[in-house]
Amino acid sequence: MSYKEEFVSTDAVISGKVITFVVPCYNSEPYMNHCIDSIIGAGRDIEIIIVDDGSTDGTGAKADTWAEKYPDIVRVIHQENTGHGGAIMAGLQAAKGRYFKVVDSDDWVNRTARDLLLARLRAFINSGTMADLVICNYVYEHVHSGTQKVMRFRGAIPMNQMVTWDQTGTFTVGQNILMHAAVYRTQVLLNARLTLPEHTNYVNNYFAYQPLPFVKSLYYLPVNFYRYFIGREDQSVNEQIMLGRLDQQMKITKMMVKEYSLPGDIESKHLADYMESFLALNVTVSSIFAVIRGDAEALKMRDELWADIRSHSPKLAKRLMRNPLVRSANVKTRVGRAAAMRTYKLARLLYRFN
Repeated sequence: MSYKEEFVSTDAVISGKVITFVVPCYNSEPYMNHCIDSIIGAGRDIEIIIVDDGSTDGTGAKADTWAEKYPDIVRVIHQENTGHGGAIMAGLQAAKGRYFKVVDSDDWVNRTARDLLLARLRAFINSGTMADLVICNYVYEHVHSGTQKVMRFRGAIPMNQMVTWDQTGTFTVGQNILMHAAVYRTQVLLNARLTLPEHTNYVNNYFAYQPLPFVKSLYYLPVNFYRYFIGREDQSVNEQIMLGRLDQQMKITKMMVKEYSLPGDIESKHLADYMESFLALNVTVSSIFAVIRGDAEALKMRDELWADIRSHSPKLAKRLMRNPLVRSANVKTRVGRAAAMRTYKLARLLYRFN
């Protein structure tokens, strides 16, 4: 049986669990308990799948302790290391919940917001009308400075009501539906045949992006649910690590390019506009980090990214270049590179993403 054939399912065969929380773990022993403890207590109709992704510390033993204590809620998958994407996919393959949420092991959730989210998901299931994508606020938790930045979706998505893409408004630069904000109906991910690459960082963006054309209904619950930890030096969003993993950032951006359809080729113009805006931001980030590195290999990767974009759609390349952020990150002069650096520093100051 092929991977994609195995992934065909229906809501009817998914168990009575309301939601599956997948917690990918790699050498997470020092902080994983805080994450799992923030999810436990949401009810017996949830499940938590801890994926021990080839850890070499005590992560696996801690995961087993949680499963022994909560056998009807916690399951553990021990596997050889496959990276963040591989760990998420292992959780998705095993998921029994009607909804699906990834919580990284160094992050956590707000318990009050968690209970409000679960109440809404249960109401969806009981009514027989389920939103395909539930969106909550998320919070950048800058632990060393003690500061926070709440990312909200007011103005972009009507609050506390089920809507279609055509009922959404304009998403600003800081209102991208990242993985931290997204709670997908599990069947949507299966229908989209979501496949994340192994041993690749920055799959979060692809996870949030690729299934969007399969989303027919959205619901914005304006609670500060997901707490996104910023502060570890080995974190993938650390600037120096991002520079070293530029090839992986480029790989994910190229994958996103292949998933984009021009307005007119997609059911909703609002959806097409949002996907183009989100793609433009990722192209900008990839391009800016190539400029920051500045070496021949990095600049070649930027050129190869644009070759991929033009190959996929010359029209898309022209549309992206009309975006001021994209344009400023891709001017091939010293002045242009300085402008790209200013754009990056301003975005970092405003959105505090690393």
